[in-house]
Amino acid sequence: MKMTCRILAGQLFDPYLLRLVPNQLITVSRNIGLVLDVSTFGPISEMLLDDPDTIDLRHLTVVPGFVDAHVHFFLHSYAETSWADQVTKESLAERTVRATVHARKTLMAGYTSVRDLGTEGAEDADIALRQCLSGPNPIIPGPRYFTANRAIVSTGSYGPKSSIHLNKEGVEGVVGAEAADGPAECIRAVRRQIGAGADWIKIYADYPVRSRMAAVAPRLAGRATSTFTRDELKALIDTAHHHGAKIAAHAKTVPAITDLLALGVDSLEHGSDLHTSPEALRALAAPGCRTVYVPTLAAYDALARRGGDPAAWAAAKASFEAVLALGPGRVALACGGDTGVFPHGENAREMALMVRLGAPWTWVLRWGTLGGAECLRAPDPDAEAEGDNAVRFGCLRPGWAADIVGLDGDIAGDFATTVRRVEFVMKGGRVYKQDGKEVPL
Repeated sequence: MKMTCRILAGQLFDPYLLRLVPNQLITVSRNIGLVLDVSTFGPISEMLLDDPDTIDLRHLTVVPGFVDAHVHFFLHSYAETSWADQVTKESLAERTVRATVHARKTLMAGYTSVRDLGTEGAEDADIALRQCLSGPNPIIPGPRYFTANRAIVSTGSYGPKSSIHLNKEGVEGVVGAEAADGPAECIRAVRRQIGAGADWIKIYADYPVRSRMAAVAPRLAGRATSTFTRDELKALIDTAHHHGAKIAAHAKTVPAITDLLALGVDSLEHGSDLHTSPEALRALAAPGCRTVYVPTLAAYDALARRGGDPAAWAAAKASFEAVLALGPGRVALACGGDTGVFPHGENAREMALMVRLGAPWTWVLRWGTLGGAECLRAPDPDAEAEGDNAVRFGCLRPGWAADIVGLDGDIAGDFATTVRRVEFVMKGGRVYKQDGKEVPL
């Protein structure tokens, strides 16, 4: 086998051009896992077609590998087991084994990169899992894996919560995230997680902190409020940025969103009350805003379908539509479904929902590839950066990662079906799926 291979793409999606480019020949280095060249091909010789190092994908729509900017590999569908029971009743060993299965399913669905926004009680297992997924010869198949470790919350705000020891964090020593209060503790928590190896810092900027009042005041108990003061948020964000790390914030309410945007948070997760604030929408769309909006529509939709709060889905839908109304490209978006709330491997639900709600399919495909990559990667001035999480990806250009997916169907005419019909997957120059079947390691 040669150290290079050639891929014939009858139509290749370019997320910069926002269109399908016909008759493209992609030359890939198997050795370094990068694209060496992309050029237009003319008549195809029989010699080229007979070459075992030629992969003929002319019958498929070829796209850069998909990116899911919000997953939880250490959780599985809430339709199977509730969040609280997963965190408190499933062992760390079981949750880690499940995470390896989720990694494989995600890659087979065409997602070659993901960002895991918190282990949800599985401690530091994501850092070790990243090692198992990385390099030219990974122990298990899976996507490029960006980690956020334990996430950071304020004391008393997050679960799981004991029904016996009401003033203790967690249940039997298991906590869903790391608690920090005051600027000094917030700085310390960020430094500790960066030192542990996290790619990202995840914070919960608002939450239903009075959930224990559900029996006597259910509306109050379910209402999300800000969990950190502005000074605490500034300490969290500034410390992450000082160390070259990005920071993602779970935030649904306008007060929390407003503070986060003003302080330069890197990604806004959920943002379901955005539609209620023209000021917040303008701030998100401002030319100098660096925040990426990750609406997690698929999680809201999945929970609503299971009998959850329909108002939450309606708010998320309205906020996404309000951002769309500003015009494509006004706000930086990435596709992240909060995958784990619903089954891994069904990540494409997020992109399908975006198109269903009126987003142009070309923009959705950009948000699901290059937009996600621009969100996930830390800014690196070195154009020749090495390593799974430092190399450029999200578009098929010379010097970029050879993360390539082949889709069967009419992407423009039937987007939702086509993005689920993944026939070919290459990550880092290595083929993991061909002719619709997994290729063993």
